[in-house]
Amino acid sequence: MKLEEVRTIAKSHSIKPGNLSKTGLIKMIQTAEGSFDCYATARSGECDQVNCNWREDCFEASTQ
Repeated sequence: MKLEEVRTIAKSHSIKPGNLSKTGLIKMIQTAEGSFDCYATARSGECDQVNCNWREDCFEASTQ
């Protein structure tokens, strides 16, 4: 997902994106949604949050 899309989602949760990174914004969105703020922390392609909206991006971000 592109940063601009993440910013739009953040705004829908009343989060002001400012100059936050994509990772920082997604973690704030996860918290606002009542989820774990674990974006980009998956290791070895493993994650127990199977219903996470960020799952695909998370795996990619955790390998960078």
